Amino acid sequence: MTRLGMFGVLLAAVLFASSAQSQGTEHGANAAELARQIRLGQTTSEDATRALLRRISQLDRSGPRIQSVISLNPNALDAAISLDREAQTGQFRGPLHGVPILLKDNIESKELPTTAGSLALIDNTTGRDAPIVARLREAGMIILGKTNLSEWANYRSFDSISGWSGVGGLTRNPYDLRRSACGSSSGSAAAVAAAFVPVAIGTETNGSITCPAAVMGLVGLKPTVGLVSRRHIVPLSPRQDSAGPITQTVEDAAMLLSALAGSDPQDPATRDADSHVENYVGALSEGITGMRIGVFRWAQGDNESVTTVFDRALERLEQAGAVLVDVEDFSPEPILWQQGDRILQVEFKAGLNNYLATTPADIDVRSIDDLIEFNRINAQRELALFDQSILIKTAAAEDADDPAFNKVVSEFVHAARDRGLDLLLAEHDVRLLVMPTTKPAAPVDLLGTSEPVGGPLGAGWLAATAGYPILTVPMGDHKGLPLGMSFMGTAWDDAALLRAGHALERALVLRQEPAFLDGDMARPGLADVLVPIDEGTPE
Repeated sequence: MTRLGMFGVLLAAVLFASSAQSQGTEHGANAAELARQIRLGQTTSEDATRALLRRISQLDRSGPRIQSVISLNPNALDAAISLDREAQTGQFRGPLHGVPILLKDNIESKELPTTAGSLALIDNTTGRDAPIVARLREAGMIILGKTNLSEWANYRSFDSISGWSGVGGLTRNPYDLRRSACGSSSGSAAAVAAAFVPVAIGTETNGSITCPAAVMGLVGLKPTVGLVSRRHIVPLSPRQDSAGPITQTVEDAAMLLSALAGSDPQDPATRDADSHVENYVGALSEGITGMRIGVFRWAQGDNESVTTVFDRALERLEQAGAVLVDVEDFSPEPILWQQGDRILQVEFKAGLNNYLATTPADIDVRSIDDLIEFNRINAQRELALFDQSILIKTAAAEDADDPAFNKVVSEFVHAARDRGLDLLLAEHDVRLLVMPTTKPAAPVDLLGTSEPVGGPLGAGWLAATAGYPILTVPMGDHKGLPLGMSFMGTAWDDAALLRAGHALERALVLRQEPAFLDGDMARPGLADVLVPIDEGTPE
């Protein structure tokens, strides 16, 4: 039996052990509302967990088949029951006590394998909790399971398909099943959009939280790099990686960040985190009256379906008290285009080799060279849709501790920060920059033949390369397809982003529910690799 088959049996046991239906909560309740209901005794964590497991069964693997969930925690109900006992005696671990959450499957939790979407790690059960997972448990949250992702965080091929992994198949966008869920935190965002869970955790190196959140009508926050521990998360870049919340509301994102943020003695990047942690929820009430925000016209693109919605949202932001300043011009330092791929490949090679060395002894893939060979042997599934061109280039990359390489990295970071985002903020005397996040979700292109529509849009890559925070918030839609607005700022200014996002959210008062529009995107010969491994053709 495959791992997914095993969890299917566990899920069936959970769902049919009792015929009782959840009485106290709507499946779409956000985290703050669900926590309030639990605190007031209007529902229980057990009822909420059962209802969410039922919905996953009905819609993720059946019905519209979102395919966002890779595995379910067999201990989730026991955890819910235990937390309900605490609640009955007035013991609440925090404001999110009893709320279920899903984790992107490159984040370790002790009950479940951590696959990064690859068949090579399908048995990677480390028995460890990532520090952020330990923090979520301490806050009283229930680890419901793991979500699908773009395999290896979408860093395997220059021709990759967002939302696809060898383990999980293709995650589908609940707003239109024929369109991309974006990546690489596609499963986390799709699960929240489809109301399989109130909140989820994604990870981002460059766009992997904000893009899926934006195209599925959600709030997505990539915190300042170093605010949240990355230990026991499959790495890509130590300069750019961060885990972060994907939620229905900005308040939920602030609550979740409060649980996640803090120093980890074994993650050097978080050394100063404790001194920068703020009251993120309390900051929301401060509003944005008088806050100077730069409208990053340079990055707004020329897609009229996006700019029309963007301009309307800007009017609401101004009505909420923001002072808007147009930022028309920007000349990125050439090094940002010339050295980005090289640096990521060197960092990924070192990080991945180090991570694989810590996996259980029965995992045969111990290096990136082993991984390339594994994919070649298992090409029928792993290489059916696209190649491993990035992995091959990464394997040939130079050594990460080469002095010449470190000099390039230093110059690159200077270009992204001092000569990039910080310079823009200073020259225009603004606290934040705002821009559209991305275009409406594009149709999934299995053939690699589609051409992009319109010019470049967004500049989330600038915050990513600087290691600075970025937040996307729904700003409207184009013909039913959600659109997001991104706020980015300097290091440790996460609370200001959340304030601005909350003001926009309150001014617009919108979140369109997904329509689950159906459509068959498969073509002959590919049907098996678009579904999870227990339903497809394993190697």
